[in-house]
Amino acid sequence: MLTELSIKDFAIIDQVSIHFKEGLTVLTGETGAGKSIIIDAIQLLSGSRGSVEFVRHGTDKADIEGLFTVEKHHPVFSKGERYGVEIEEEGMIVLQRTITSQGKSICRVNGKLVTLGILKEFGSSLIDIHSQHETQSLMDPERHIELLDLYARDELERTLADYTMLYNQLSTLRKRYKELSENEQEMAQRLDLLEFQFRELQEAELSPLEDEQLTDERQKLMNYEKLYQGIHDAYYALYGEQRGLDWLGHAMASLEGASNYDSQVEKLSEEMTNSYYLVEELSFQLSAQMAELEFDPDRLDFIESRLNELNRLKKKYGQTVEDMLEYMSRIEEEIDEIRNKDSYLSRLQTEIEECGEDAVLEAKHLHDIRKSASQQLINSIHDELKDLYLEKAAFDVGFNVKEGNTTDPTINGKPVKLHKKGMDIISFLITTNPGEPLKEIHKTASGGELSRIMLALKRIFSKHQGVTSVIFDEVDTGVSGRVAQAIAEKIYGISEGSQVLCISHLPQVAAMADTHVRIEKKIDNDRTSTVVKELSDKDKADEISRMITGAELTATTVEHAKELLSLANKHKQNA
Repeated sequence: MLTELSIKDFAIIDQVSIHFKEGLTVLTGETGAGKSIIIDAIQLLSGSRGSVEFVRHGTDKADIEGLFTVEKHHPVFSKGERYGVEIEEEGMIVLQRTITSQGKSICRVNGKLVTLGILKEFGSSLIDIHSQHETQSLMDPERHIELLDLYARDELERTLADYTMLYNQLSTLRKRYKELSENEQEMAQRLDLLEFQFRELQEAELSPLEDEQLTDERQKLMNYEKLYQGIHDAYYALYGEQRGLDWLGHAMASLEGASNYDSQVEKLSEEMTNSYYLVEELSFQLSAQMAELEFDPDRLDFIESRLNELNRLKKKYGQTVEDMLEYMSRIEEEIDEIRNKDSYLSRLQTEIEECGEDAVLEAKHLHDIRKSASQQLINSIHDELKDLYLEKAAFDVGFNVKEGNTTDPTINGKPVKLHKKGMDIISFLITTNPGEPLKEIHKTASGGELSRIMLALKRIFSKHQGVTSVIFDEVDTGVSGRVAQAIAEKIYGISEGSQVLCISHLPQVAAMADTHVRIEKKIDNDRTSTVVKELSDKDKADEISRMITGAELTATTVEHAKELLSLANKHKQNA
């Protein structure tokens, strides 16, 4: 959940720190007080585009910081590992966004600088924002297959992974077939280039780890005098009369003479003896090393020349000798493919057909799983729509397949066009008026109906999405009466599974809040700023009363507000 939000010098907000709680938090206030500005700030934390317009007039930068807490197995942990962002076991994630007056955007996750794209990945795992515009986005037909797959994720996961592997393999094979078969001139030029590169690498006679070994040897030759002097001094400090070994020998002999009288001294004598022979062996090794050292200026010149050659090749073929050898192996295979193009094309065609057949089988399996899940989804959405007084509405999931061409794999003798998620083209269909045919949602529903349909979908899909905070920005616009009460109950239902933040002008929604926050605008020293205040029980009733009348409080509206709060509490107890 979003635990803490800190905003500084953002639009008309001077400085605000809001502590959020679990359940449903409703934000209310007059139009223009800054409610949507707070949602804008949260959207920036989730990776939306920034603008210098967000920076408060007269300041250098706008700062936004959000503290989130997640459970141990939340997907954000894997994102942290992928991008090197440390997330402690307590599951605390801090997203930070700074926008300067020059238009620069600085993003951090747990203190680590990240790109806007990475911030967006983290934000999308933590926050799900729905506004009136987002309602339209949710109705986008291209997203419907994603939503259906999300609903059937547990059943689809393994099959979708198998299909994705086959689809990627098929795409790679087709791309290679196209490259080899389409342009003879390009292939001839490609072959000339590859043969030149192969000859150049072959003539270089590369050896694995050659660059590392030569670099080590060059280091020794360039520091020959220091090496020799160090080994020489160490050896003569140990070996010879009145030197280290001589004195260790005296110490060893002295302890041997005393070891017969004390067991502790006997142990020390043994350790001294072992140390003597270890140091003696070390002196022999130093002597051998000193004898092997030899300065060869011709060898140093050769190494310098060879390393220069390897560095020249690295600029063209890879960062290491191993990379160059791997590249050489790859182009050797490609040269063979181009030289024997006809036989290779024939083999590729066979592989494409076999891979296509396997991919179609997995796509058919995906279709069957989606078909089964779609019926469950239809039943669930019908139940939700009834609660929202759309009991006459009919919902369905449309399945279509795009016809392929003669080179595409076939099902029942007909070619089908596969895509990244299979062969299905999914569309959500609805009719809200009996007797009218089913049509795509975005072509049928009115604004108020869209709000209710979106909430029905959100009520179902929020259980599967795994985000910690769901945010609604005036999605209840255009409804009233019993529909408003039904929407309030649905929003509260979503908050039972995840934290919900909701900007609303409906008293029914405000009454359902676990936490009610009022956003006010004040003017101090000719500057406008936003103030955030968490309401007490009495303040809640007064605020809801104002929402009902839009004017002065009256005894009747206050009683009405208290009744709404009482009904909301009863609903929560029975939920």
